[in-house]
Amino acid sequence: MRVAFVASEAVPHAKSGGLADVVGTLPQYLTDMAVKTVIIMPRYKGIKSTPGKRIRVEMQGLHQVNVFKRDNFLFVDYPDFFVRDGLYGNTKGDYEDNCERFTLFCKVATKLLLEGHYDIVHCHDWQSGLVPLYMKLASHRAKSVFTIHNLGYQGKFPRDKFKLLGISEKYFTAEGLEFHGDVNFLKAGIVYSDMITTVSENYAQEIQSPELGFGLDGILRTRADRLRGIINGIDYNQWNPEIDEFIYVKYADFDGKQKNKVLLCRDHCLDTQRPLIGMVTRIAGQKGFDILVCAIDEIMKTGFNMLILGLGEEAFHEKLRKLENIYHGRLSVNIKFDNKLAHRIYAGADFFLMPSLYEPCGLGQLISLRYGTVPIVRKTGGLADTVIEFAPGSLTGNGFLFSEYTGKALTAATERAYETFGKAEVFRRLSENCMRYNYSWTESAKKYQQLYNSIVSP
Repeated sequence: MRVAFVASEAVPHAKSGGLADVVGTLPQYLTDMAVKTVIIMPRYKGIKSTPGKRIRVEMQGLHQVNVFKRDNFLFVDYPDFFVRDGLYGNTKGDYEDNCERFTLFCKVATKLLLEGHYDIVHCHDWQSGLVPLYMKLASHRAKSVFTIHNLGYQGKFPRDKFKLLGISEKYFTAEGLEFHGDVNFLKAGIVYSDMITTVSENYAQEIQSPELGFGLDGILRTRADRLRGIINGIDYNQWNPEIDEFIYVKYADFDGKQKNKVLLCRDHCLDTQRPLIGMVTRIAGQKGFDILVCAIDEIMKTGFNMLILGLGEEAFHEKLRKLENIYHGRLSVNIKFDNKLAHRIYAGADFFLMPSLYEPCGLGQLISLRYGTVPIVRKTGGLADTVIEFAPGSLTGNGFLFSEYTGKALTAATERAYETFGKAEVFRRLSENCMRYNYSWTESAKKYQQLYNSIVSP
């Protein structure tokens, strides 16, 4: 089987979030299952590759686009659009020409697909949302799969941008690309793909509700028979405390983990005797920081220390800096990207906090489990699929959950965690339970392979 991935980012070449991890990693595991893969993405600033063919595409005039190649990647090279410091925008916001940028990308990707012999074209998020439609218009034999990584990002553009797409006005309808008067790229992927997936089973249900459907719940319900949830995996070659070069001490058990905690606390001037909550996250409202800043006084009063790493919304940066001053020696706030520190937090923290408003899949809790760091999460999306409330009596489960999106509910979950931490042998068993969970990409790749087979087979 031959599968082409179409996406706006993929590791190791470009990354803004979890999308890149999925697109860059899943094909590696599919290759081990005798699935041949190619990844089509933009050639951003700094990506080194070999010049290939030149393609001409029409988008209100002819555009000459180069296609570069490296390993199993095909890069769409159009410097005016893609050689920029940011993938989708800068500190001022999204680029104003994102509609032009990703319309061109989808047109070039479709031409490349027409030249290849693919069984499946697997598109990811709004930036590739036009491809399933363009394939149908070209009568392409391949089946299309469209994965929604986060329904909150849809690629919505003003009505007057529709002419860029080069398609009939009959597609600008409520059943097509029209969305409250705008053009919606994500909706195109939902409507015209042969199969829709999202990144956890629970999220596949949630996005069909008005609360988390972001206005697309109706169209998703009409396609419910073509919608599947497949949980993301993590690459255990990268996230594995037994071989991790970034952490202080490699380990395979609870005792080794404690050595990492001592060294992490030392580097951040935190008391090693208190339970340590870690966070590695985008600092934003979606990630639960509005309820966290309300609950943090109670969490500290309970007896925790906290170590936070991330970047995001400046309003939350300021609030966290003020709290760090108040809780000097108890709270360490690190407003930056730091891959080494991220690994060390996963290895050294006792608990990993994700109080998200919504979380399509979540990778943080999957990584924390591998490192024996007990997740404390809100019961939503992929968090609900992967974290099971710990039962002290039977020593089953792997974390602590809360449902109501309030500081009070978050505090109650942390109090249960604190109580468990106080029972040394019980907490040891819980931590070691976490290490035994398997959320590798191998399991997820098998599910994608089954999905591909189900729609290719007559």
